[in-house]
Amino acid sequence: MVAPPYFDIPPAGYGGVEAIVATLADELVERGHRVTLLGAGKPGTKARFIRVWDELLTTRLGEPYPEIVNTMKAMRIIEELNREEPIDIVHDHTFAGPANAAAYRMMGIPTVVTVHGPVDSDMSEYYKSLDRSVQLVAISDRQKELAPDLNWIARVHNAIEPDEWPFRPEKMDYALFLGRYAPYKGPHLALKAAHEAGMRLILAGKCNEPAEKAYFEEQIRPLLRETDDVFGEADATAKRLLLAGARCMLFPIRWEEPFGIVMIEAMVCGTPVVALRGGAVPEVIEHGVTGFICDDPEELPEYLARIDEIDPFACRERVEKLFAADRLASGYEAAYRRAVSAGVERLSPPTPTHRIVVPAVAGAEGMVKTRP
Repeated sequence: MVAPPYFDIPPAGYGGVEAIVATLADELVERGHRVTLLGAGKPGTKARFIRVWDELLTTRLGEPYPEIVNTMKAMRIIEELNREEPIDIVHDHTFAGPANAAAYRMMGIPTVVTVHGPVDSDMSEYYKSLDRSVQLVAISDRQKELAPDLNWIARVHNAIEPDEWPFRPEKMDYALFLGRYAPYKGPHLALKAAHEAGMRLILAGKCNEPAEKAYFEEQIRPLLRETDDVFGEADATAKRLLLAGARCMLFPIRWEEPFGIVMIEAMVCGTPVVALRGGAVPEVIEHGVTGFICDDPEELPEYLARIDEIDPFACRERVEKLFAADRLASGYEAAYRRAVSAGVERLSPPTPTHRIVVPAVAGAEGMVKTRP
């Protein structure tokens, strides 16, 4: 399993992909699989860990250099591991990693790639250009709908381990925004909605990249009031406390969010989500049961005022039923078996034919025939 080089696994704070990688690795090990995890930082899962980078590359998130070098390093490690003992499958969670699939195919190793990011626009062209031996896993049905021509072999929703999250039915008097400071995440819309609804808002946002800092100064700071609390980036412990105590979480996205794991993190704590429709939101939230889905930002204050209609127990139950770690592992086990079977078919030699040469006799010309 190949992870991105930006955050610990599991991450101490921000890092949705790394959180999924950690959950999946632990669950697969519990099921008896031997998992080797390639990543950066310090080991934190039950899998065998091989450090690809000595230091985390958090500040270089989004740059091409870490992606390309991570891909080359991972290939060398996998080549060496495969010489020691044949590898059944490579599961890559990185952006550039799928480019290695053709090389892995030459080694006889099937490759599965989870597409954690967007697939529309230029991203669709990237995935279409990959070797067809790359077998893709979507994290939502909406993601597949946006790029139906890609080589999808499965859809596996992201998931969490419910027992690792606190459940609190009694809520405190604040709404929560939890994410990164970016226009497509909509923290400015969260502020405006909370102000109109007369509700205190805590902003627990990631703000360490230049674009995030610029957006905060230009779009967020001018909107802040005394009732708003800029918490800063929440670590794993603080995030759980904030989510469990919130009356609701605001998720006013303005893009095709492939999944949005923070929604299930909120719901498992018994906290409903008020979101704008986009991406996988309708797959995660059950409107009127675990939160509210709005089609326009102007609807957000209205549903904030109705948030007490939502039962915290229903929120927790939906996660336990649909987005728990056991479903994550089962989904990927099925995808792995499908990928291995397809790889065997591709690598199997064609049915041999025997070339028979018939010498000329009784004036007949020499003939060449084939038969199975």
